Amino acid sequence: MTFFRGNTIRPPVVAPHTKIPIYANLVDREAIRAACRFNAQVMDFIRPHIQIGISTSEIDELVYNYTIEQGHTPACLGYNGYPNTICTSVNEVVCHGVPGGYRLKDADIVNIDLTTIVRGWHGDQSETFLVGNVSPEARRLVQAAFDSLWVGIHAIKPFGRVIDIGRAIYRFAKDQGYEIVREFQGHGVGRAFHQEPGIPHFPDQQTGKAVIRPGTCFTIEPMLNEGTWKTEVDITDGWTVRTQDRRLSAQFEHTILMTEKGPEIMTLTKDGPREGHKF
Repeated sequence: MTFFRGNTIRPPVVAPHTKIPIYANLVDREAIRAACRFNAQVMDFIRPHIQIGISTSEIDELVYNYTIEQGHTPACLGYNGYPNTICTSVNEVVCHGVPGGYRLKDADIVNIDLTTIVRGWHGDQSETFLVGNVSPEARRLVQAAFDSLWVGIHAIKPFGRVIDIGRAIYRFAKDQGYEIVREFQGHGVGRAFHQEPGIPHFPDQQTGKAVIRPGTCFTIEPMLNEGTWKTEVDITDGWTVRTQDRRLSAQFEHTILMTEKGPEIMTLTKDGPREGHKF
């Protein structure tokens, strides 16, 4: 789930002289890995259900039931008043789309963003699905969003800086002819759902100086738009974020643990797209 850049986060355990939690010991790292493995399992479970005719509320109910039956907790449900288990963002919806009566149609694209709590730890990821026969333009956008996530992952290393992620993604997106959403960003994750560091997907000079030390856990979740990067929030539900010009938006997200050897992608799924996948 994306994090609005205006919020203030005060995590309970932080590295010296920073607000960034550092998970340095094996027990903590195995706990966050377990949460992410289960979250990836949920994504694999719901993937075959993303078909023409299913409603976004039915997708939400399926994820809720699966999560509860496995003994875990949907992180989004009730978070800051959010009413559902997952976010379902269709076509021009950038993020935080609230599930409801809308039924997926041929040529839609839909981002499924889900987060679960496993024994107090959070796993977080999202994936954009192609529904039926999408247009070449929509397919190209989804491919670019997927590839930009991997560009961001490859841009970081131990003791690198957050701005390295944003700079790499921004350059890639612009080269592909797309804009990067700036009002929403990736975030630290672990014992808390949203914590430091914030991860902008463009080269933000203000927050980009943060150092990614081994033990830092965070999401990368670039949102690419066909048109303007500017967005607006639906005044009726207070959550759904749309592109200002109503053109398409696509997003992918993984939870990353920076280890002493480099980034570990903890939410890779068994059946989902891996690096190099072609849509």
